[in-house]
Amino acid sequence: MKINILTTSDTHGFIFPTNYVKNNEEMPFGMLKVASCLKDLKNKLDNVVTIDNGDFLEGSPLAYYIAKVLNQTSPKQIDDVFNLMDYDYGILGNHEFNYGINYLKNTIKESNRKFLCANILNEKDEPAFGTAYNIKSINGVKVGFLGLTTQGTNKWANYGNLNGLKIVSAVQAAKKYIPIMKKEADVIIVSYHGGFERDLKGNLTEKFSGENESYQLLKEVKGIDALITGHQHRKMSGKLFGVPIVQEGRRGQYVGKITLNVNKEHKVTSSNAELISTGDYTLDARIKKQVIPIQNQLNQWLDKPLAKIDGCMKFSNPFEVRLNKNSFIQFVQKVQMDKMGVDISATALFNNEAHGFENPITMRNIITNYVYPNSLSVLEINGSELKKAIEISANYFAVDNNKIIVNPNFLYPKARHYNYDMYEGIDYTINVSKPVGERVEKITYHGKNITKNQKLKIVLNQYRASGGGHFPMFNDAKVIKSDPTPMSQVIAEYLKYHKLIKAENNHNFKIIKK
Repeated sequence: MKINILTTSDTHGFIFPTNYVKNNEEMPFGMLKVASCLKDLKNKLDNVVTIDNGDFLEGSPLAYYIAKVLNQTSPKQIDDVFNLMDYDYGILGNHEFNYGINYLKNTIKESNRKFLCANILNEKDEPAFGTAYNIKSINGVKVGFLGLTTQGTNKWANYGNLNGLKIVSAVQAAKKYIPIMKKEADVIIVSYHGGFERDLKGNLTEKFSGENESYQLLKEVKGIDALITGHQHRKMSGKLFGVPIVQEGRRGQYVGKITLNVNKEHKVTSSNAELISTGDYTLDARIKKQVIPIQNQLNQWLDKPLAKIDGCMKFSNPFEVRLNKNSFIQFVQKVQMDKMGVDISATALFNNEAHGFENPITMRNIITNYVYPNSLSVLEINGSELKKAIEISANYFAVDNNKIIVNPNFLYPKARHYNYDMYEGIDYTINVSKPVGERVEKITYHGKNITKNQKLKIVLNQYRASGGGHFPMFNDAKVIKSDPTPMSQVIAEYLKYHKLIKAENNHNFKIIKK
C-alpha cells in the first residue's frame, strides 16, 4: 500500500501568483496554483494526506492589508482559501506570531485543518496551540503526525507576542513524543517548520543556534519515517539517514510529495521524496472567485500616491546598492532615526526583488521594498560592539578573481541578504581584502573616531535588536526604547507629513579592496 503525503510550506500569504511589484503579473507560485496542483495529484493518488508546514499567515502585501489596514481579527480570506483546499494538518511557523497571539488563535478557530505543535508550550508546559500530535488511520495503518516549530521564533516574533509561551527544542520535543506515538502508530511523520543546520555530509552550514535542527533531529531521534521541513525557503527533496525529506521553497512554488510503501505488517519498506512545481498549473477558478474582491481592493490601496520625489530613488542592481548605497537606503535610515529620535541607524536591503521607490511613491513601493513587518528598537551599545556588528556585516563580501562578490555563505543554503546591514550616522570603510573580523578600517561619528567604550544609541529593527542573524552584541537587555508600529506603516506616516522627498546619498561608507 502507498501512503502519499502532499505538503506546502512558507506560503506567506501569497494567494495570487504575484510579488506585487507590478500589477496583474503572473509568476510561477501562489496558492491558487497550489490548489490546482493538489487537486490534480489527489485525483491521481491514493491515500493522500495534505499538510501545510507553516508561515502561511504573514509575509505578503495581502496579509499585511488584512491585518493592519482592515484591522481584521483574523485573516479570514486567507483562512477560507486553506479551508477550500481541504488540508488535513497545519503546523505553526515563526511568522504566525507577527500579528499577535489573539490573531493567531482566531485563525486556528476558523481553520478546518488540525493544528499540531509539540514544542510551543503554555505556562503549564502543555502545548499552547492545537495538540502535539495526531494519529490517523489510513486503510488500517495507523499514521502518527507530529508538529514542531523552529526555536528561531524567539528572534523573528515582535516583542510581546510570545508572552507566557516557552519554545523548547524540536529535538527535545521529538524525543519526548515519538516514543509515546510509537505505542499507537505504525508510521511516524514529522512536520517541522525549521530547516537544516548541516549539509548531508554533516558539515555545519550555519552557526548552530537551535533555529534549524533537522539534521540533529534525524540523527538522534529514531523511528521517524518521513520529515517535512521549511523555514529556510530551500528547495529540497531526497533522503537523510534513509528518511525521505522535503522542503518546498516559498510562496507555493512547489508541492512536496513523499510516498511511503507500507507492507501488510504495516512497516515502511521503501520511500520516495520529490518536489512538484506549481508554475505551469492554472489558477483554481473556484477559489479565485472567492478572493478576487479582496485582491482588487488591495491593488487599489497599493496604488494610491503618497508623496513625490525630487530626484530618483529607483535602482536595478541590488548588489550595487549594498556596495555603494542609494538614496532609497538613506531615506529608510532617515525615517528610522526620525521615528526613534537617534542619529545612528542600521537597515538592510532585504532581498533582490527590491527596486527602490518609483515616482510618485505608493504603498506598493513601500511594501514590496520593505517586506518584513519589523518594528523598531533603540539600543545603547559601545564603540567596540558597533565595530563588531559592522565586521559581521562585512563578511557579506568576498573577493573572487580580483572582484568583490557576495560571500557564498550568504547565498547557500538560504539567501540571507537581510543579514547585511548598512549604517547611517557614522562614516566607515570596509576593506574586503583583509581577513574576516579585521575589515573595518575606520569608524567616525560626527567627524571623530569612535572609541571602544564610547556610549552610542542606535535604531535597529526588532529582529536585529534581539540578536537575530547571529549578532551577539545586540540583545534585548540593551533595548532602551521600542515602538510596535510596523516599519511600512512608519514610512507611510512619514510621507503624510513630507509630501516631497529629496533623493540624497551622502556615501557615508565605502567597500574597498586593496
